[in-house]
Amino acid sequence: MLLGCMRLGGEGDRVGSADIAAAEAAVGAALEAGITVFDLADIYRGGRSETVFGEVLRRAPGLRERIVIQTKCGIRLADADMPGHYDLRGASIRRRVEQSLRRLGVDAIDILLLHRPDPLADPADVGETLDALRTEGLVRRFGVSNMSAPQIALLQAHLSVPFTVNQLQMSLRHRDWLEAGVLVNTAEAAANGFPLGTVEHCVANGIALQAWEPLAQGRYTGRQETPAEVATARLVADLARDKGTTPETVVLWWLRRHPAGITPVIGSTRPSRIAACADAVRRPPELTHEEWYRLWVTARGAKLP
Repeated sequence: MLLGCMRLGGEGDRVGSADIAAAEAAVGAALEAGITVFDLADIYRGGRSETVFGEVLRRAPGLRERIVIQTKCGIRLADADMPGHYDLRGASIRRRVEQSLRRLGVDAIDILLLHRPDPLADPADVGETLDALRTEGLVRRFGVSNMSAPQIALLQAHLSVPFTVNQLQMSLRHRDWLEAGVLVNTAEAAANGFPLGTVEHCVANGIALQAWEPLAQGRYTGRQETPAEVATARLVADLARDKGTTPETVVLWWLRRHPAGITPVIGSTRPSRIAACADAVRRPPELTHEEWYRLWVTARGAKLP
């Protein structure tokens, strides 16, 4: 699993001592749970997430050698003169990587993800830039986020090393990635917006799937808003009790049980919440075939086609 660091860095314009303490507590809880991969992005908290993570590294000698740092670039937030947009121009990628390296205080990024597809990106320009960053030792591996199989394949044709990651929204609540494959030849298929074949493309090409928001904002372990969510939360709690674990672990096991080898990115930075996910790292998914389907159908709120 990975710890998503979107919430690190606080709400102010600058990183303060309380922000650093909160980040240290979150990183410590993640390490205690067996999590050693940390997921960031240049836009998280306007760059403060990377800054505070860099401060955690500076205060903990030897930590850098024990962990994997993953960050992203490609989204430009709105400002006074420009709406939010995507930017995967080669020069922009390089500039953003250099800024991330400075904020993190490291010599190299272990994994760089292209955060969103940019319709104006020149695949040859992207590939040339990524190859150069790798040759210079600034980035070790590359991946993408929120991209379809054809988008990945087009970029891969211009890159000399394989993409290793595709990060997608995947959870028991956000199931389009799963249902796209079973709604073929049904009337419901048109309403499913997930690009069919993306999961299969990643599996066939050795691209690891990472799931962002895997706990579905606590819909099955905290608040519920629909009858299907109430019923699923009850089932999750029953399974957790029967298997001697936490509801959070059951929700994550549902993803991990899929043969694609999905790796959840835990978004919470609360130590107690991180600790509740520890069994999903320490224990293999203990859901039977039937239990996995029961969770799916209950969350769906309708029978399968």
